[in-house]
Amino acid sequence: MNTQHTVDQLQELKLHGMARAYEAITSQPVHLHPEAHEMVAMLTEAELQSKLHYRTQLFLRLARLRYAVLPEQIQCSVGRNLTRGTVAAALRRCFYPQWRNGPDYAAPPAPAKSYLACALGRQACILGYKTLYYSMSRFLETLATSRVEGSYVKLLNLLARMPVLIFDDFGLQELDHPAKLALLQILEDRYSKGATIITSQLPIKKWYDYLNDATLADAIMDRLSAGVHKIDLKGESLRKDKTN
Repeated sequence: MNTQHTVDQLQELKLHGMARAYEAITSQPVHLHPEAHEMVAMLTEAELQSKLHYRTQLFLRLARLRYAVLPEQIQCSVGRNLTRGTVAAALRRCFYPQWRNGPDYAAPPAPAKSYLACALGRQACILGYKTLYYSMSRFLETLATSRVEGSYVKLLNLLARMPVLIFDDFGLQELDHPAKLALLQILEDRYSKGATIITSQLPIKKWYDYLNDATLADAIMDRLSAGVHKIDLKGESLRKDKTN
């Protein structure tokens, strides 16, 4: 039997995981080869895992997360007001199984907020949810560019459909009126449809004043406060730890 021909055919069919597994099995002595039904099961599992890995890597590239970190790598302590239970609760709220019913997650103030948001985003990609990360400065640049290029509506539609959307460093720079309207539209379109993760150095109680527009602030805060899961991180910034 020409095993290489079979491997080539599997590769041509883009069954790369199956091809690698088949090649590994047939390279072993014949007496170690599995029975036919067992081999089929092994090849199927190999292909499934290969496609899951490819999907995860694709989602991670598209997400453009600032940090490559997993939830289990987050430094948890009572002093930082962050425990494993808190992180697990955030994961459940965002992704299991009624995550769409409680979509918004906020994590002020400063220490490790971006790490935590990226950890949740990475876990989302692993679980098969498309994710998109924006620092607020980059988001505002993207909004402005989309208006110039005529792709503003397309951008809003993309953000509305994104299963997991992360806004990092909310409140660091002033929002103009069009940006506030865009934020309101995005939150309205995403309500009960996707997980929105927001981090900020600014305490939530000051967000209303930061938005500085009574009508829009009421509308935005109303959508942010519904079903929110909040974590107030405490302690020194991790950036300071890295410089010592």
